[in-house]
Amino acid sequence: MSRLTLFAIPLALLIVGATSAQEPVSYTKPAQTSENSAANPAMTPRQLAEMQGDILMARKEYASAVNTYAKILETDTKSPQLYNKVGVAFQQLGDLNRAERFYKKAIHADKNFSSAINNYGTVEYEKKHFGKAITLYKKALAYHTEPATLYSNLGYAYFGNKEYPQAMNSFAQALVLDPDIFERKGTGGSVIQQRTSTDPGLFYFFVAKTYAQNGDAERAAHYLKMARDDGYSSFLSAQTDAGFARVIKDPRVQEVLQVPPSYAAPARKPDQN
Repeated sequence: MSRLTLFAIPLALLIVGATSAQEPVSYTKPAQTSENSAANPAMTPRQLAEMQGDILMARKEYASAVNTYAKILETDTKSPQLYNKVGVAFQQLGDLNRAERFYKKAIHADKNFSSAINNYGTVEYEKKHFGKAITLYKKALAYHTEPATLYSNLGYAYFGNKEYPQAMNSFAQALVLDPDIFERKGTGGSVIQQRTSTDPGLFYFFVAKTYAQNGDAERAAHYLKMARDDGYSSFLSAQTDAGFARVIKDPRVQEVLQVPPSYAAPARKPDQN
């Protein structure tokens, strides 16, 4: 992901109406997959088609998945789940404008659909509209779907908006719900988790501090090292920061603090004359 890789929508969502006409799609038509022949015969053709799209998404064949879902939407024009899946596929393809259109269609079909509201927030985040992203994530949280991911995303948005105490609080809430929230790899599924940060070094320092406040010395040391190696020149402030008090004496944390960063200016050699 871009350098923007952790955490809005005014209450008026600027929602566009969902229509029976499908959004124009110019990608190639998907080939038949072998999984179709082994599918449960009790499934309806519509369910089989959606399953094929889900398989293509899992394979990261996003353009083919778009076409598969679009074919279903020609007759099923009111499915928020399908609109959301198309939005996710377009976002994975880097087409934020189309992703936004389909997230709005999903929200129009179900105004309480938190997955689409969250995903719309990630689009606004990528556009650096941090205030709008904050509003969207808060709205999505009201419906309690994937709360750990939503709190993490909210933290990223607060961080991008330079509201650091609020970011720390959101990250802490995310860790209470899922201690591994920052360790996950991949972006699969229909709920997008923000991965990029506007200032990686400072971001990693805040994540280290969040783990430190939970007493997790191993992860605190890991992210403190990342902050150091990513150019956060004030990483040594951990020595006196109350947020690190629970883990500051841990050998792993001390090792990070005692090793100079690779970007530090080398000590001058004594004059040989």
